[in-house]
Order: sequence, then C-alpha cells, then structure tokens
Amino acid sequence: MDRRVRVRFAPSPTGALHIGGVRTALYNYLFAKKHGGDFLIRIEDTDQTRYVPGAEDYIIEALKWVGIIADEGVGFGDGPHAPYRQSERKPMYRQYVMQLIDAGYAYYAFDTAEELDAMRERLKASNVDSKYDAITRMAMKNSLTLPEDEVKRRLDAGNPYVVRIKLPKKEDVKFHDEIRGWVNINTAQMDDKVLFKSDGMPTYHLANVVDDYLMNISHVIRGEEWLPSAPLHVLLYRYLGWEDVMPKFAHLPLLLKPEGNGKLSKRDGDRLGFPVFPLEWKDPATGELSSGYRESGYLPEAVMNLLAFLGWNPGTTQEIFSREELVEAFTLDRVSKSGAKFDQNKAKWFNQQYVRHTPDKVLAESLKKDVLAHNLNYSDEYITKVCGLIKEKISFIKELWEIGNYFFVAPTHYDESVISKRWNDKSPLVLQDLIQLVRGNEAFDAASFEVNYNEALSKNGVSNKEFLQLLRVCLSGIAGGPPIFEMAQLFGKEVTLERLQDALSNIKK
Repeated sequence: MDRRVRVRFAPSPTGALHIGGVRTALYNYLFAKKHGGDFLIRIEDTDQTRYVPGAEDYIIEALKWVGIIADEGVGFGDGPHAPYRQSERKPMYRQYVMQLIDAGYAYYAFDTAEELDAMRERLKASNVDSKYDAITRMAMKNSLTLPEDEVKRRLDAGNPYVVRIKLPKKEDVKFHDEIRGWVNINTAQMDDKVLFKSDGMPTYHLANVVDDYLMNISHVIRGEEWLPSAPLHVLLYRYLGWEDVMPKFAHLPLLLKPEGNGKLSKRDGDRLGFPVFPLEWKDPATGELSSGYRESGYLPEAVMNLLAFLGWNPGTTQEIFSREELVEAFTLDRVSKSGAKFDQNKAKWFNQQYVRHTPDKVLAESLKKDVLAHNLNYSDEYITKVCGLIKEKISFIKELWEIGNYFFVAPTHYDESVISKRWNDKSPLVLQDLIQLVRGNEAFDAASFEVNYNEALSKNGVSNKEFLQLLRVCLSGIAGGPPIFEMAQLFGKEVTLERLQDALSNIKK
C-alpha cells in the first residue's frame, strides 16, 4: 500500500459494548497488524445527552480482555494525535464548520423543534418524505432564506442554531467500498444533516470526518449501519478539500440473531441464554445486569477466534487460529457482504477447543479453588491429572468441578437409567470376583485393572458390552466420563476397592 495503514475503533460511551462492536474492533486490529500499521481507539462522545457513566472504562476493559490492544488512544496511551475523546477536541471543529459555511457548503438553521415537527407533519400529510433537504429548506428559517442582517442579528443575540450541510438537489455520490464494491446514492435520497450545534459540539458526521483526517486514518472499517451515512462523509471530504486523502471505506455485515431474521440484540441473548457483551454490565440507570462472555466462562482467545469467523472466512478448512495466524490470514476481500448468523453452539465449540488446548496445570488452578471450597485436601499433582482426564468433556473451565467432582467425593447415587438397564443377577457376582482379583493383585494400574476386569467377566459369562458402563457407574455414579481404567488408576487401588464395595452394597434394582 502506498500509504501507512492507520485505522480506528470509535465507540460511543452510551452503554455496554455489543459483541458486534468488538468484532468491528477486532477486524480493524487485524487489518492494521496485517499491514504493519496503527490501530487507535477514539471515544466519540459528541452526544453528551446519551453519555453513560462507566461505559468508557467498560469499553477499554472489554477490548483488553479479548486481547485487542491499541497502539494509541483512550485507555492505551497518547500518541501524536491526542486528545482522543471528541469532547476534549471541541475547540478544533469550529474552523472546519466555518470553512464549509464560507464556501457555501453549509448554512445556519434557526428552526425550533416545534417548527421542525410542523414541517414533518405537513410533508407526511402530503405523502412526501419528511426530510430537511434542497426543497424543504427554502420554506424554513435558515441563512438561505433569511436576510443577511437578520442572520447576523440572530447569531449576535445568541439565538440557538444548528449548522446543516447544503446538499445538491440531485447528484450521484459514488464511492468504492472495500467489501461491497461500488456504491452509488443520489442526494435526492439524502437530507441536510446537522453538522454542528450552537453549544459548540459537532455531530458525529462532522467530528468523525475531521478526526479521521487529522489522525491520518487510511481505512474506515465499520458496521453496515453506517453505510447510509457514507455518501455524506464522502461529500464532506470533497467540500473540505480532502478528497485526495479520503480513507477507503469497508462496511462490515450485520451480526444476525441465531434464527437469521434480524440484527442480533441484547434481547436475543437474554431470550436464548447467551451473552452479547464481552463483560458483565450493570446499567447504572436501571440497575439491570447483563451477562458477559468473561463471566460466562469463555476464554478470551476463543472469543477472538469465534468473532473473526462472524463474517470472515480464511478460504481454507482451518477454524482454530492463534492471534498471529489471524493477523496473517485476515483480508477484507474475504469478509462477507451478507449478514453473519450468530451460532451459540459454534461459540461453545470454539471455547471447548481452547479449553482442550489449555495446559492441565492452568486448569488445575481453577479446579483447586473448588476442591478447597469443599474442604477437601488433594495434591496439586492429583488435581492436575484429573484435569487431564476430564477436559475433553467440558466446554468451560468452570465446569471442571461439576463434571469431575466424583474424583474427590465418592458417589452416593448411581445413574438410574444404567442400573435399570444393566444390573441383573450376575452383576453382584462380577463385582465380587473383581474385588477379590484386585485385592489379590499386588500391581494396580490401568492395564492390570483391565486384566482383572476381563477375568471377572469371563468367569461369570458376561460380555464387556453388558457390564462396562455399569462398571463406570459403580466407580463414579454417572454414565459418562474419561477412559474407565485410567480413571481407576488415578483413584488408586484403595479408593477403587472402596467404591466397588460401596456399589455392591448399595445398588439395588
């Protein structure tokens, strides 16, 4: 590329960060790292009425947890273009508004809220789109319709106003999107958006264009919901004389609810029982708590991996990618134009794969907390070996105790479905012989236990298929689990004998 890649993620601090926003940040991050460029965080807080306390900190913490680390910006250290909060950049926007007004590309509008409502009602009654545009603006109170001295009087008196862009009546605005190809929209479909308010705060449209220019942003990678605003931004670049350095645009596909019929929302997550936020979020206004991926037990590496695949594919069958592999493989031309359906089962699958690749010692640190919480005393070595045996059976680390507590506590109940199906008159005989054989065998490991087991089966004319699951239930109380003979080896000879004897004494069909 002939220009240094610089991209940004620019959220508004209006609440928790939706998982779609995290994906946008991830794609920006991957694109920057792929091309040896810069990734920055900018907080777009021009709309102070929607500001939510704590939201900014939440956004930064969420990105850091996932592993999306910016080179500069809010929460990551100042670079050459500080400050990175738009509210702190307020003084620098006015000059660009004045440049647009002086060039005839923008105008003052003094309409009150009531006058705007009345205009919309008139247009609605006439079955006309209710927008402030090249036609309707000439019937409103603005610097295009009022005498120059009246405009000056109103400004000098401090009358409230907004500055609107002056769009041409009918002009095609054409730009190339890196994902969608050429996009062409006529200004007849657009309205004269507000760029600036009398309180000195710019709207999103002006602020993001000015900031992207001043921060040397080379590519704007953002959600599909901003596609309708792109023609306005293209015109702003043109009117401000920055067309030669206008960034390239890439609008990402929507994240769809699991049914595929609409945009994924918090309500969908609540309804279907999965998080849509990276961290747990408590709304300061309502006190409502929303679950997050971190608190639900997802690993950050798994979240990064699953997010990468929500709208992008590598063009191969590979699904598990390290961060470095994602950087190497990521390209915008493999991002889909169509919406990406969120699949909760696939999300759990990704987490399961990462759990399986987590070192047993790391898993043991979590399981040990549960063991100690139950006032049990087991060695770190034993706990680590338990993790090695059962991690294939779990999707989340927090499930270790739930799935494997029988390694620490003898069963008091036995799976009824297995007992009713498998227990018969020969079962106690097999157990009696197995107990006797194990007691008489000095060696005890997986192999020797299996030999004793097969001998007890043979003596009583019982097949492995008939008794193997029953043996598992006798030892653990449940129908599924890791390899039985390895499990018994980890229990050790005495515990194995105790559990076989308990099963012999307590199981009644």
